Amino acid sequence: MNDRTLYLFSSAASPVFDVARVVEEAQADGWDVCLGLTPTAARWLVGSLDGLAALTGHPVRWDHLLPGQPDAWPEPDAIVVAPATFNTVNRWALGLTDTWLVGVVAEGIGRRIPTAVMPCVNSAYAAHPRFDLSLEILRGAGVRVLYGEGGFVPYEPGGEDPAGYPWRTALDAVADVLRPL
Repeated sequence: MNDRTLYLFSSAASPVFDVARVVEEAQADGWDVCLGLTPTAARWLVGSLDGLAALTGHPVRWDHLLPGQPDAWPEPDAIVVAPATFNTVNRWALGLTDTWLVGVVAEGIGRRIPTAVMPCVNSAYAAHPRFDLSLEILRGAGVRVLYGEGGFVPYEPGGEDPAGYPWRTALDAVADVLRPL
């Protein structure tokens, strides 16, 4: 049984279709994985949500609980946000918490939960001045930003390679949480 909990949060970018394999990798690393999605990513994976819940042993989340509704997830020891879209990165850095996922990671900064983010954007989005500023804001808040050399490198518009997304880098970024205290 895994005694450390990882919140694996994914946005709607094509690497999300490989999330079951990534959950299994994280579990092999010793994590109890809770999978959270943006609403669009949940819509993309709608046919797989029951299977993903069975794989993780937790309900897949993408929306706020109702007031008074108990949370079935344990508290996180670490959070990985990957793939993180242009929208998710910018909303998080701006503190726009209109989605459940962004609300959790925004609060995670204040709770000092070890968090890593690995974007998945094309070079046209990456050229937008808000993107670099958002990454700097997140770095300054203590988030491990896995972008550029040693992380995710933007692709040309239309040239995305989901199989080349460096998931292992994202999991390794929070692996130190598993080391004995």
